[in-house]
Order: sequence, then C-alpha cells, then structure tokens
Amino acid sequence: MSADFPHRHAAHCESGTVASLLSHAGQPLSEPMAFGLAGGLSFAYLPFIRIQERPLIAYRVPPRGILRGIEKPLGVRFTVERFRSPSEGQARLDALLDQGLAVGLQTSVFWLPYFPDDMRFHFNAHNLVAFGREGGDYLISDPVFEAPVRCAAADLQRARFAKGMLAPRGTLYYPQPGRPVRAPDATAVANAIRRVVRMLQAPLPFVGTRGIRQLGARIGRLDTAAPDSLLLVGHVVRMQEEIGTGGAGFRFLYAAFLQEAAQLTGRAALDELANRLLEIGDRWREFALAAARMVRGRDPFEPRALAAALEGLAEAEHRFFGELGRAVR
Repeated sequence: MSADFPHRHAAHCESGTVASLLSHAGQPLSEPMAFGLAGGLSFAYLPFIRIQERPLIAYRVPPRGILRGIEKPLGVRFTVERFRSPSEGQARLDALLDQGLAVGLQTSVFWLPYFPDDMRFHFNAHNLVAFGREGGDYLISDPVFEAPVRCAAADLQRARFAKGMLAPRGTLYYPQPGRPVRAPDATAVANAIRRVVRMLQAPLPFVGTRGIRQLGARIGRLDTAAPDSLLLVGHVVRMQEEIGTGGAGFRFLYAAFLQEAAQLTGRAALDELANRLLEIGDRWREFALAAARMVRGRDPFEPRALAAALEGLAEAEHRFFGELGRAVR
C-alpha cells in the first residue's frame, strides 16, 4: 500500500481527518489542536429533532463544523464538493487522486465493509481520507483504524451516496492547493476557547449546560413502568458512548487541547483546567455505566438517580467553563 499519505489513528473521525489533511498539506497539527481551534466541543439536547424516533443529543458541533471552524484560525480554505450522481462523484474523486491530492470523504459507516459487523450502523457522517487507487480498490486512511485499509470502488460509492438523515451526497473536501496554512498561535487559541465558553454557557434552554439540565429533567420524569423509558435511556447512552467519541471522549479530547494550549500561550491555568476537565469526563463515563447497567437489568431502574447525576454534571461544567473563560481574558 502506498506510503505517500502518513496514516494517523485518531479519537474522532472528523477532527482526525482534518488534522491529517492539514498535516499532509504542510502544517503539522495534532487532532486535539484541530478539535480545539475549531471550537468542536458542545452540548445540545434537541427533542424536536429526531434520530430513529428519539431526541438528538450532541456533544460536539454539527457535522462539518470542525471542517469549517478550523478555516479562520489557520487561514486555510477547504473546497467542499457534492454531486448529483454517483458516477459524477466517482469521476471527480478519481481526478483529484490522479492529481496527487489526499481527499476527505463523508460516508456511511454501514456500507464500509472493512468495519466489523457489530460496528456497522446507519450513520451518514463518518469522515475518512482517500489517498490513492490500486486496481479496483481505493486506499483509505480511516482515522478510527490503526492502519490504512482498502475499499472496493462499489462499496465506497455506496457509502458516499447512502440515503437518510445527513445523507453524504458524495461530499468530498480538500485544502485548497497552494494556499499557505498558518501555524496555531496564542491569539487563535484564546479566541477558540472563548467561542466554546460562550456556547456552553449560552442562555438557551436546550444548548450547553442548560441543555444538560433539560435532559436530566426529562429523564427524571420517566415512568419506570413504561417500556419506552428504558429505550430512551439506552438511546442516551448510545448517543454518548457509541456515536463518535461520545460525551466523555470529547471532554478528554478537549482536555488534551487545553494542555497544548497551555504550552502555546504560556497560561499555566489552562493545564490545571485540563485536569479538571478530565475529572468531568470520568463523571460522564460513570453516568453512562450506571445508565447502561439499568438498561441491561443489572441494577434497578432509577431515573431520579440518573437525573441527579446529570444535574451534577451540568453544575460542574457550568463552574468549569466560567473559570475557563476567566483564564483567557
């Protein structure tokens, strides 16, 4: 397999893909720095948007938010293209690869055959890099895998043009060739942190720490006798721990960004706050474990206990992001 594109394993597909593409373009960038500079951390509980008849719960910015969020801090521009037909999309991808470009792709996990069967589900916003062709296969750097993989052309086409929510429509993207990419600096880092602080402390009912409280209140009102109640809690766990890096994973990723930011800016307080965020991430994992045990019948179903845990997390994050905002004034 070609070694022209240095594969890097990552915690999350979009931040890993963006960091790999920019590093390949000449600006070395870690995944945590890409995630943090793009303002990737978030929380939203949106009961009016449904995923498989359940409310949307998001722990990061929407798909392509990292891709777009990284442009201003680094002065980079990504060309993003979508297509009406699979044949048009394949021809364009082949042309770009023939020019020697590495190309980011939005795909459906379900149709990627190199994923194990138990990991394939209908999620249409999985990002990866195509960096070459050999025979009838594409050479793929999928950031959630340890090493590059191959994918047959027909399978990749199906993954790129899957139907349903967040349908990829053949989306591909790449940094505009010839445009220099700036190195991260202290100003860009501080601005990115302020953006995340504003979002997590937004005075909106379903966003940020208020959204966490709203989710906790909804769980606290669940009827333990209603079969749908456990299904909702199972959905919360799945959205937190199985879609991307989940609630705790994104906190760990952002903590790694804060550690890098402390070195870049000379603000020691950011390193201390990173350790605090790691502790909050551990509490998210504990909540998910407790909820999963209830869903599986290993522990009694106690919605109020889960609601109390979420209320505690909301309070911890409210205090944390208040201190983080003061650290970058």
